[in-house]
Amino acid sequence: MAKRIKQKTLTDVNELAHRLVGESTDENLPSKAQISMLMASLGRKGGRIGGKRRMETMSAKERQEVARKAAQARWKQKE
Repeated sequence: MAKRIKQKTLTDVNELAHRLVGESTDENLPSKAQISMLMASLGRKGGRIGGKRRMETMSAKERQEVARKAAQARWKQKE
């Protein structure tokens, strides 16, 4: 015959509610690694779309200004 495991009886209603909520929600939570992978993929997707769409809506003059600022930032000497 299997041994019975004696469980602590909770007399406080708040402790019982806390335990029940914990048991009901812990099963379906994703891990931190899964959340990180999901957020990284969403960021990459938005970045790919955003740059192309931004260039389509800008005029030639605006694109030149952005390119000029980027070149200056790349070639700026550290002080």
